[in-house]
Amino acid sequence: MLYFAKWKIILIAILCVSGIAFALPNFLDRQTANELPGWLPHQQINLGLDLQGGSHLLLEVDVGSVTTERLDSLVDSIRSALRKEKIGYRGLGAAGESLSFTLTDPYESDTVRTLVRDLEPGLVIERGEEGNFKVSYSPQTLREMETATMSQSIEIVRRRIDETGTREPTIQRQGADRILIQLPGIKDPEHIKNLLGRTAKLTLHLLDKKTPAMIKDNKAPVGAMIVPSGDPSSVESFFVVRKRVMVSGDRLDNAQATYDSNTGQWIVNFKFDSVGARKFGKVTTDNVSKRLVIILDGRVVSAPVIREPILGGSGQISGSFSAQSANDLALLLRAGALPAPLTILEERSVGPSLGADSIAAGKIACVIGLLAVIVFMFLGYGLFGLMADVALMINLALIFGALSLLQATLTLPGIAGIVLTVGMAVDANVLIFEHIREETMGERTPINAIEAGYKRALTTIIDANVTTLIAALFLFEFGSGPIKGFAVTLSIGIITSMFTAIMVTRFMVVTWLRRRRPEKLPV
Repeated sequence: MLYFAKWKIILIAILCVSGIAFALPNFLDRQTANELPGWLPHQQINLGLDLQGGSHLLLEVDVGSVTTERLDSLVDSIRSALRKEKIGYRGLGAAGESLSFTLTDPYESDTVRTLVRDLEPGLVIERGEEGNFKVSYSPQTLREMETATMSQSIEIVRRRIDETGTREPTIQRQGADRILIQLPGIKDPEHIKNLLGRTAKLTLHLLDKKTPAMIKDNKAPVGAMIVPSGDPSSVESFFVVRKRVMVSGDRLDNAQATYDSNTGQWIVNFKFDSVGARKFGKVTTDNVSKRLVIILDGRVVSAPVIREPILGGSGQISGSFSAQSANDLALLLRAGALPAPLTILEERSVGPSLGADSIAAGKIACVIGLLAVIVFMFLGYGLFGLMADVALMINLALIFGALSLLQATLTLPGIAGIVLTVGMAVDANVLIFEHIREETMGERTPINAIEAGYKRALTTIIDANVTTLIAALFLFEFGSGPIKGFAVTLSIGIITSMFTAIMVTRFMVVTWLRRRRPEKLPV
């Protein structure tokens, strides 16, 4: 226990110096830290919403709209399948969470049942009398759709917020259909709300052959739909387009806002992936001289004439864009479309003054706790207590260095974890020193007393800290945001305190023992 190999000494030195180096940038302002040379540590601890202020949003996902869209798509699929098999029907349409139709010839019910079942898995088909059919999704399929919708919505929200450069946002599911978002440092959430409020669903359709002048009673022909124009200055207030989606926005590979010097307007250039490019090329090849309608969130943003095949998979969206709106649209297209609309249920802004007060209170608590521990250790164990105090300061540097290196978010409960660590950090040293004191009272030599003290305390130290670490890991895994912040600092503090107690303090004691060779230990 008293022998230190050279590699251990080097390892202790590297870890201690690295911890101090990574902790130091936290004592600089952010601008100064960012201006440090690249080879120097410059990361700072990210402060949570409760410390630096920011925005709190609670969103609701309209999961039911996904079921409605799937049913509408299923209606089109059933219509096409029945027409292909030349089976007569009437009253085909969706209502609520199911669709229904009636066969003109009830004797074809068995054929139709097989036909519908093969269209899509997870369907519940109820056949009534006289050729009546009711089709819906099974409860398991609805649950899977809900889970997939929530997971995709959270991922898209995360992409959109990350594109804005927000540091360390908290985005997590809450309940069955809600998303909790916390944005530290964001004082004006309006821009974020505008980005999250848009579904950004991009689809490409062909213009229907029937002109708007032929539409009566505002009803679109079968297989078509009426879509309003998104440009107030456009001559055409609405378009009649085919329902069939030729290419969808989920095949986009990239989108960038650029300034067109020829027209003096901002435009958004987009590019499809390989599959989307192939579909886009086929559509433009087969429909030369026809109009391709680009629909974004239920409004027509552009309806150009296809003059020649476009085989490169690239296109552009033009309109009355400003620089900000063009960049926002490009950001939304890059991040992807939301599978369902989002509604803001709750919005709160946390002022920076509360965070400043919390940080000040946390500093006072840390300083008082640190001074109390230092005085207690020095009065109780003399020189050895002073060594434990030095190790405690190194322990704090290691904690802050680890938080900076991992870019962890420090919250108010996280400060509580650090304060708790300050009190717990010397527990191992107290246990060791008490064992050394007992051995000294048994008239053992200083070397034997120190060696026996460390051996007797080691197992107890490891058991106590490992069990606490396991509890902290469970808190991190299953806890919410504030509890996670507490678990992070507590876990890091346990690991660093074990290192400083078992390695750093022992190295200082052994070094002093070899140099002084005392006849009696000052403990």
